[in-house]
Amino acid sequence: MKFSELADGLEKLESTSSRLEMTDLLADVFKKAKPNELQKIIYLMQGRISPSFSNLEIGMGEKMVQQALATASGFDKSKIEKLYTEKGDLGLVAMEVMGARKQSALARRELSVDDVFENFVKIATASGSGSQELKKSLLIDLFNSSSHTEAKWIARIPTGSLRLGVGEPTVMDALSVAKKGDKSLRYQLEVAFNQSSDLGSLAKAFMEKGAKGIENYSVNPGFPIRAALGERAGTIEEIMTRMKTPLVEPKMDGFRQQIHKKGNEVTIYSRKQENMTHMFPEVVASVKKLKAKNIILDAEALGYNPKTGSYLSFQETIKRKRKYGVTAKAEEMPLHVMCFDIMYLDGKDLTGKRFSERRKILEKQILKNDPVLTVIDQQEFRDAKSLEKYFKGIVKKNIEGIMAKNPELEYKAGKRGFHWMKYKPSYDASKMRDTVDAVIIGYYKGRGKRTGFGFGGLLTAVYDEDDDEFKSIARVGSGFTEEQMSEFSNALSKIKAAKKPARVDSDMEPDVWVTPKYVVTLIADEISLSPVHTAGRARGKGYALRFPRIVSGGVRIDKNPEQATTVSEIMRMYKQQHTK
Repeated sequence: MKFSELADGLEKLESTSSRLEMTDLLADVFKKAKPNELQKIIYLMQGRISPSFSNLEIGMGEKMVQQALATASGFDKSKIEKLYTEKGDLGLVAMEVMGARKQSALARRELSVDDVFENFVKIATASGSGSQELKKSLLIDLFNSSSHTEAKWIARIPTGSLRLGVGEPTVMDALSVAKKGDKSLRYQLEVAFNQSSDLGSLAKAFMEKGAKGIENYSVNPGFPIRAALGERAGTIEEIMTRMKTPLVEPKMDGFRQQIHKKGNEVTIYSRKQENMTHMFPEVVASVKKLKAKNIILDAEALGYNPKTGSYLSFQETIKRKRKYGVTAKAEEMPLHVMCFDIMYLDGKDLTGKRFSERRKILEKQILKNDPVLTVIDQQEFRDAKSLEKYFKGIVKKNIEGIMAKNPELEYKAGKRGFHWMKYKPSYDASKMRDTVDAVIIGYYKGRGKRTGFGFGGLLTAVYDEDDDEFKSIARVGSGFTEEQMSEFSNALSKIKAAKKPARVDSDMEPDVWVTPKYVVTLIADEISLSPVHTAGRARGKGYALRFPRIVSGGVRIDKNPEQATTVSEIMRMYKQQHTK
């Protein structure tokens, strides 16, 4: 497939905000590609050359892309930098300077998708002396052979800023349409994706053999399973009504880890399917001691103070997620990893088994008295009164809340539902029962004292699973420290968008739109109905957070935008306010 065909498709995709039109446009692109090309296209659309859980990244910064553009176009580097400051998008800069290039390459060739992909693979794998120059020359080679439209997308890919606004659900819809002519195969695609997290290889197999091509996709060590998530419970009574005899655990404010062991190889993934194995050497050491040859565990990691033995907050624990100084930080802040589920054991996929069975299997696998790994405490309850007493005892220990699990149900990979239900105490200073994880969709420039920071507040949204869109819920102007304002100004300026992103539904307009990327935790006085916000809008009114402010710590770096609070959760929380 010619890269120009892909670039033309991406241009059309970028210009629409209709999910239906996006689906059809993507399906048209997918139909033109061979299965092995399609796998590469899906990775490139994510700004990658491999699945998100792979450590293989293109690894080119904005400065290197600017240098390559200067060389390929013949324009001075200062001109490239000036244009980037004005436009805030290297793709648009590339489109302009390569369209007006001062010189043409002598050996210009017509680029294919394979050409572009292979050059980015070489860039990602280049190492050692002279690797930086090699990376730059490989990118220059692509620019030299590109049209101005192709150059736009070539510049965006290595920095991961394609700005397409296409979510994974839309890609799966488009795959079904491309193969079957409708969305009827979407469910099978989603099941396979939730078990493998590799949309590229899944698309290749699907386009080769249809539904039969993905029947063999199953849970396997080394491929992260998309995490099961729980719904919020309004009352203790609701838990008992829905589950009859729930198995209940403390809900710890930790860092979700999915732990894979395959032979002597251990891999640890975050909730976002990021490979973060090297950050937790003590966890790796403990997992290697397990008797199982192959195992997948679901767990919560909590940092603790070795002097007092007390657990640290999420925002403290998250500091263990680092690339450098890992050993020193591990000594300063050791971890307890509380395992609460098992999904695979020595050749057997356990996700289809009842939770009560999985729990018994889990207890037999974790070694007693291990300094790092343990099985989280759990109790069965048969009446609301005893569960209420347990819950109050948990709260007195300064634990976040409880998680109730239906003992009869399987592991719901990638699903949020009532198989698990979380329950937390009301906040003393708020009518809301819980915090909200919201996605930043825009920001406001500073006024008054905040002028110097270039930041004055956020426009935020929650995720609508049905529409695969982010719908506005709050403008946040308080709760920020000066340090946070500076950090937000720096981070958000790198993902600003020239217009409202395609997957954003908002009537409110910030000073600057941004690509949905960052999740922040908010608290508010209450959830109210509002004519200006679009979350759950019906009869002209949506849901809004009243007097929202950011919770200390701010950004949830362990969550991607689709893992934020959903519109359906907000609607339930609104109802719960009036039943306290």
